[in-house]
Amino acid sequence: MNDEDAPKSRLVRRHSLVTRLTHWVWAITLFFLLQSGLQIFNARPNLYIGHESGFEYQNSILDIYAVNRDGVLRGETRLFGRVFDTTGVLGVSGSAERPQTTAFPAWATIPSYRDLATGRVVHFFFAWVLVGTLAVWLVNALLTGHLWRDIILKPRDLRELPRDILAHLRFRFAHGRSYSPLQKLAYFLVFAVAFPLIILTGLTMSPGMNAAWPWLVDLFGGRQTARTLHFVAMLIFVLFFFVHVLMTVLAGPVNGLRSMLTGYYRTRPEEFRSTEEER
Repeated sequence: MNDEDAPKSRLVRRHSLVTRLTHWVWAITLFFLLQSGLQIFNARPNLYIGHESGFEYQNSILDIYAVNRDGVLRGETRLFGRVFDTTGVLGVSGSAERPQTTAFPAWATIPSYRDLATGRVVHFFFAWVLVGTLAVWLVNALLTGHLWRDIILKPRDLRELPRDILAHLRFRFAHGRSYSPLQKLAYFLVFAVAFPLIILTGLTMSPGMNAAWPWLVDLFGGRQTARTLHFVAMLIFVLFFFVHVLMTVLAGPVNGLRSMLTGYYRTRPEEFRSTEEER
């Protein structure tokens, strides 16, 4: 078979305009939510389980603080009773001449200086942007079939999941119209678990929502537990972001970015035919 007879790769439409727009809005929104959330966390850099935080007794599972050790300011993080020196990153950061004694350093928060009120305004604004964008995405995903086709795991996806995980470990990535089983699993967990968790726990920390929906506090076992789960959900999104970017780079950044900018994705011939058979 000569080059002219060889099957050609082709561009296929993979993402609708709404999917692309919500993707980039989420990227911006989560950036501001993360950094404003860390500003809020710095006001009380402790996490607890239950309904209350201890002031006269110790019941936290995470503490980030600054401490003077033999005349030297050190940053420490206590996690489940174990203490770690995190100087320069958590607890104490900045230069020796002008140390910053905050849980998270200034470069990781919005605003970069201590301002809880502004941090809360920014956080709540983008929280509602997140919820609104998610609602738009969900309606569009239902109407276009994107939810069923690319997010909902089906029996065939579960059967092929081990093989797809092995392929990813070998840096062999699919280039088809539809998502691979591992991609579907990742997006399913984000949309069905991570997004609801971070939204509901955020609402649970609101006194107004406690009055309107008191069952939320019971659902999560207390406001302090909800705050801890909110923090964990944030870590899940940060991990997903880094894995998402890494996979995009390894699978072909030009192809991945093109699909999220124009909607078109370059597929391999055999994967395109396989996808068409599924459809």
